[in-house]
Amino acid sequence: MTACGIVLAAGAGSRYGQPKVFARAADGVLWLEQVVVALREGGCSEVLVVIGAEAERAVSIVSTLGAVSAVVAADWELGLSASVRAGLAGAANTDAASAVIAPVDVPGMPASVVARVLQAGAGGEGLARAIYDERPGHPVAIGRDHWELVAASVHGDSGANRYLATHAAVAVECADLWDGSDIDTR
Repeated sequence: MTACGIVLAAGAGSRYGQPKVFARAADGVLWLEQVVVALREGGCSEVLVVIGAEAERAVSIVSTLGAVSAVVAADWELGLSASVRAGLAGAANTDAASAVIAPVDVPGMPASVVARVLQAGAGGEGLARAIYDERPGHPVAIGRDHWELVAASVHGDSGANRYLATHAAVAVECADLWDGSDIDTR
């Protein structure tokens, strides 16, 4: 089964002070690059990066990452839901059976977490999400059979949480691999 990684990186990063697609770790490595590497090494044969705020500049960043494609969420200002819809629409143009979705602000996410969640949610009918000491987190794996339904269910600044909860997504405990932390502010 093939999987497509989707990095949600379209927001303006208002709490962070800049779009997080441009954020770098202390060593100068882009958070985006760290998340892309984790998705690839975790089993995603293709990776899409959803951009929106400062899209032209973001495209130039994405183009430095090799075999990664940028997907523009033209309506990114509507919130997270616009990014999820754009990412799943982009994935629909691939032959992937599953999409593994992670936001750009989880640069510490290891490939082992991606692999574990992907294994639990592989295939067209699969649906899984990482949890950390029973706390929902990222990434999530969504089988192709769910893509249109997820896209139709997201609104405003909310992602797939409600869909995952009401459709019995497999909860994949990953606290032994990572703490699941995201970075919201500097």
